[in-house]
Amino acid sequence: MPDRAPQPVDRQLPTEEARDLISLVRDIAQQEIVPKAAEEEDAGRFPRELFTLLSRSGLLGLPYDSEYGGGDQPYEVYLQVLEELAAARLTVGLGVSVHSLASYALAAYGTKEQQVEHLPAMLGGGLLGAYCLSEPHSGSDAAALRTKAVRDGDDWVITGTKAWITHGGIADFYTVMARTGEEGPRGITAFLVPGDAPGVSAAPPEKKMGMKGSPTAQVHFDGVRVSDARRIGKEGQGFAIALSSLDSGRLGIAACAIGVAQAALDEALAYAAQRRQFGKPIADFQGLRFMLADMATQIEAGRALYLAAARLRDAGRPFARQAAMAKLHCTDTAMRVTTDTVQILGGYGYTADFPAERYMREAKVLQIVEGTNQIQRMVIARHLVGPEGR
Repeated sequence: MPDRAPQPVDRQLPTEEARDLISLVRDIAQQEIVPKAAEEEDAGRFPRELFTLLSRSGLLGLPYDSEYGGGDQPYEVYLQVLEELAAARLTVGLGVSVHSLASYALAAYGTKEQQVEHLPAMLGGGLLGAYCLSEPHSGSDAAALRTKAVRDGDDWVITGTKAWITHGGIADFYTVMARTGEEGPRGITAFLVPGDAPGVSAAPPEKKMGMKGSPTAQVHFDGVRVSDARRIGKEGQGFAIALSSLDSGRLGIAACAIGVAQAALDEALAYAAQRRQFGKPIADFQGLRFMLADMATQIEAGRALYLAAARLRDAGRPFARQAAMAKLHCTDTAMRVTTDTVQILGGYGYTADFPAERYMREAKVLQIVEGTNQIQRMVIARHLVGPEGR
């Protein structure tokens, strides 16, 4: 294993507070995350105690209002925190991103009373969230979801199954999209469902090729009763809330992807500097040097793209097209860079003794979650030339 420590990314941060925040995250990553990452991923262990530490450190609510326990940080800063966490262990970085996604609906569309009641525990009280949109028969076609919520007096009764849910079975709360009206996107409403509500259960976690420490499972809602006070937004507004949530969530995935890619590049650089063939370090061979140069360039371009989108979001300007571009480019970059890292390490890259193979397996899922990269291309094209079939 190469023993050269990776060089920290030289970040342009807007405030001294942000620089201190990144230093805190790097300390937590090196002391609490990296030493256990390989072992826990191999064992399929989710580090719940680490998320408790992140919550106590104020890292689970960074982009939200401090009035409710958030960190008042711009997305430009929050995403760079995600990148640092994902570089240490994707299960952690993606887990924070999903928790933020699950909290978004209430933070952006909830009433003042709902926010006062629920957000402090969600953002800084040690709770962990999950986001429930996809179903066994509706993934990319999310508007075709079948989970139903039926009004019963002052309550709603939710019945259905959600699929591919990160933190499924271990979450303390679920942000659930359910059908309350007509077919299609206008008949969907959002709800905040407690993880311990009667009728909520989870299937065994999926057996995945990567991110084994992050549970992904179907979540069943069997006549789950929630009060109307847990409805988020207006009836029929759920699909618009879901799309708005995903615009921000895709930036989180982009940042996580660049974190994984950066970790892989650091591994490749360290190995290339130490591995000797034909009497000299393999880093001296031009073919390999060109690979490293391309990898670094793709990473820098991806980082610039997701930060540009984040700055648009922070300025209150439209950013959906740029978010889709960032998710597309950054996750494709992570796949290329991690694959090249395995190639640079040769036979060692294909063994579990080095983290390169884990990075490659983990990178693949980032091209799929929160809208496949084919969906991102559809989103981008619609912004460029309008909807299909006009």
